[in-house]
Amino acid sequence: MLSPLPPIDFRAELNDEQYAAVTAEPGPALVLAGAGSGKTRTLTYRVAYLLHQGVQPNEILLLTFTNKAAREMLERVEDLTGIPRRYLWGGTFHSIAQRILRQHGELIGLKRHYTILDESEAESILKTAIQARDAKFIKTKNNPKPKVLHNLISYARNTCGSVHDEAADRYPFLDGMADKIAGFHQDYQKAKLEQQVVDYDDLLEYLLKLFREHPEVARQYQDRFKHILVDEFQDTNRLQSEIVDTLAAHHQVMAVGDDAQCIYTWRGANFDNIMRFSERHEGAELHKIETNYRSSPEILSFANDVLRAQPAGLGYNKELRAVNDSGEKPYFVPLMDARGQAQFIIQRLEGLVEEGRDLSDVAVLYRAHYQAMDLQMELTRRNIDYQITSGVRFFEQAHIKDFTAQLRFASNPADVSAFARFTTLLPKVGPKTAEKLHKFIRERAEKLEQNFVDVLCSEDVLKKVPADAREEWPSLAETIRELVHALSEQAPQDLVQLALDGWYSSYIREIYPNWTERADDLQSLVAFAARYDTMEELLAQLVLLASESNERSPEDLKNCLRLTTIHQAKGLEFPVVFVIGLADGTFPLKRTIDEGDLEEERRLFYVAVTRAKEELYLTYPMLNNQGNQVMRLNPSRFVREVDPSRFETLRAAPARSW
Repeated sequence: MLSPLPPIDFRAELNDEQYAAVTAEPGPALVLAGAGSGKTRTLTYRVAYLLHQGVQPNEILLLTFTNKAAREMLERVEDLTGIPRRYLWGGTFHSIAQRILRQHGELIGLKRHYTILDESEAESILKTAIQARDAKFIKTKNNPKPKVLHNLISYARNTCGSVHDEAADRYPFLDGMADKIAGFHQDYQKAKLEQQVVDYDDLLEYLLKLFREHPEVARQYQDRFKHILVDEFQDTNRLQSEIVDTLAAHHQVMAVGDDAQCIYTWRGANFDNIMRFSERHEGAELHKIETNYRSSPEILSFANDVLRAQPAGLGYNKELRAVNDSGEKPYFVPLMDARGQAQFIIQRLEGLVEEGRDLSDVAVLYRAHYQAMDLQMELTRRNIDYQITSGVRFFEQAHIKDFTAQLRFASNPADVSAFARFTTLLPKVGPKTAEKLHKFIRERAEKLEQNFVDVLCSEDVLKKVPADAREEWPSLAETIRELVHALSEQAPQDLVQLALDGWYSSYIREIYPNWTERADDLQSLVAFAARYDTMEELLAQLVLLASESNERSPEDLKNCLRLTTIHQAKGLEFPVVFVIGLADGTFPLKRTIDEGDLEEERRLFYVAVTRAKEELYLTYPMLNNQGNQVMRLNPSRFVREVDPSRFETLRAAPARSW
């Protein structure tokens, strides 16, 4: 028996907008919670309010996107009401799915003791299924590898699309590829069911299958959950929204989210889920929570203008209102190039520290990882500590090191470790095999009195290469040979471009689902190489930058600058924010301009500017150095669309203390 709930003065604890959502009558509701408006507070108080109205804990379902979010909300509900969190049904879509499948999975062939695979285990089963159906597929050059196929299959399943159609869309140039991938998917599903194992996507697919094939089970949960609350609704994919709609057959659902922060469609999020909520749940109440507790009025005026530029009908009308005192307008800072941008940021950082700020108060946000390369170099040179939220430092990334190894080896064919770094990327070539190959080639070259790289391309060497690697070997060897022969004649940036046009660019397409981002990183090395007169200088810098110590004590991490992609910064806030690379072609990215897919980029810019609490700097590099070419860039269209009265333009180093 639960003890009486402690009293809560909901009226005093919430603002008018929050109170209206928290105390809404039962029935469908869409709560549009703007950035910094207290979304989590609204959700937790809604659960507490329902409990105070006599709703039983097990009649409430709270669906979140991360375990962390679920834990924080349920802990807060427990603090407010004293009801232990174990009595509530709360968690991620996947955790709730597995809980229901443990009870009823046998109805669709899933025994209670089934186990959940992690990503690498799932890829391993897919690899086995591929090999069983087509032993040569993985070894064949240009064919996508298991990791890429797993990503494709997952995307199709989460968007409720056909694996065949998704494969046909991605590989129109490979005859019969769609049929093959669809077959691999069938075998993969069958193998998992035989082994009584599931991947993350199975949890959601099987739950929907259970509900559709056994309506009596669906009814049990439709009747049990009198109130369904969904967090971050703008991030739901088609599969998740189908589950929500099935469970909420009586329209007892409150979806909380912000259409302006829908920035994950590339991984399956469906913008229509939030935009068409009222069509699927007729009579849904719309609550807007627009009071912002994070940012200054000036930053919010700028952010509101960003949204006003959206084409009509592509978003709900929202106007964030500030609670905080007035501050400085955002600064738009045109600078010569990426190096000038880095110098400005460091100059301003020094001023901020003098003014009493901690480095941990500051974040630098960017659209793509490579855009922070110059800043990382300058921070390292000045011995300013920084943390990369979105991954490892630029020059420490695997694809940068793999590529650098090819340049190193071309410059010095005696470098066995560089040779091993890129040859072990081929199937069945391990470190020992790489060493043996290097030794064989060296001895063969000495015996024939030939150049090492010419022997590298010979039939004699190909015979020594493991069978699985033989198809790719000639392309790799030819790339290295071309590099070596061009060393004495071409400038470093031309050599880097030559290497980029070779074997490794096709390799990353087969291996990495996010190969386009990695290709952008690699392409940025052309301009980097143009700064050096010789290959020796370039390689020295590349190796030194890649070997920086990335180890910091927890104490160091407490006070260091944060560098992050905007996607990784969602949900975070900082007193001072720099958004860099604000030129057409870098933000928005060139490929999104070419594809005409600008609205998600605009929302991403909105997310970036609403991370800032007190100071916001928007930097625009006017020139882009691409090897020997210098391109003039236009300011980002997202800034040009904002009323100029909303920001201040700094044409040169400002006269203030920084």
